[in-house]
Amino acid sequence: MTAGMPFSDWSKGVQALMEVALSTLLPAMEKTPQRLHEAMRYAVLDGGKRVRPLLVFAAADVFDAPRDITVRGAAAVEMIHAYSLVHDDMPCMDDDELRRGKPTVHIKYDEATALLVGDALQTQAFLVLSEGEGESARKLAMVRLLADASGSLGMCGGQAIDLESVGEKLKLAELEQMHRMKTGALLRASVLLGALSGKELSEAESKALDAYAKAIGLAFQVVDDILDATADSATLGKTAGKDAADDKPTYVSILGLDASRELAEKLRHEAHDALAMFGDKAQRLCEIADLIVQRKM
Repeated sequence: MTAGMPFSDWSKGVQALMEVALSTLLPAMEKTPQRLHEAMRYAVLDGGKRVRPLLVFAAADVFDAPRDITVRGAAAVEMIHAYSLVHDDMPCMDDDELRRGKPTVHIKYDEATALLVGDALQTQAFLVLSEGEGESARKLAMVRLLADASGSLGMCGGQAIDLESVGEKLKLAELEQMHRMKTGALLRASVLLGALSGKELSEAESKALDAYAKAIGLAFQVVDDILDATADSATLGKTAGKDAADDKPTYVSILGLDASRELAEKLRHEAHDALAMFGDKAQRLCEIADLIVQRKM
């Protein structure tokens, strides 16, 4: 994407590009089974800020990555994210009726369809990542990275800990560990997928990107907790106040609102500092850190 372009224009460009790419890379609605494919497209298209694809593109820009590989990495991680939301919203998990300002998949369709939508989006993500341009070794590394971030030691494991923690009084370190897995692992994967789209990373580059991803991963959840406690459902696009209603441990419940805001700002600065070695080429990554923290708080 064009250097020097205002961030809002750049992000809108990526979002528009991803809408087309996702529509192309998802199974067509006319293909059998039509209802499942319709529900998959409902879950993914026309909604969301596309933060993970933005991270993929921003990191890819640092290393001048080819467009086709970047698009596939961004589409794959967004499909994994969408599948996780579909499953998280089901009655057996968070039991929510609103997502991205519209009915959740199990409400729009039914629970069995929602379960299958998540399953199918997960496998579609790895299919997308394994095809297209690029050497086999790079594709395998990217598949392995996304699988690690999505499984029991990453996103799914974090969700399991989250479910087990309802009504519990977690220590701050325990809360951070849960969210590094549940939210942070996929954000980290987004950054590294973008970087790997361009080159094999040096140890110093990997360390810097890891530090950045660690900071924005925690910041994302801190801000989510703040918004859950302060914003309304129309602003959030999902049910507000649900964490407190479900007696879930959050940064706000442990630290309080003011300290949570201070922590989010501290993490934003840490994210910027981590990218110093990349200079101006990391401008978009810095701007995404700002976007994550400076959402309506």
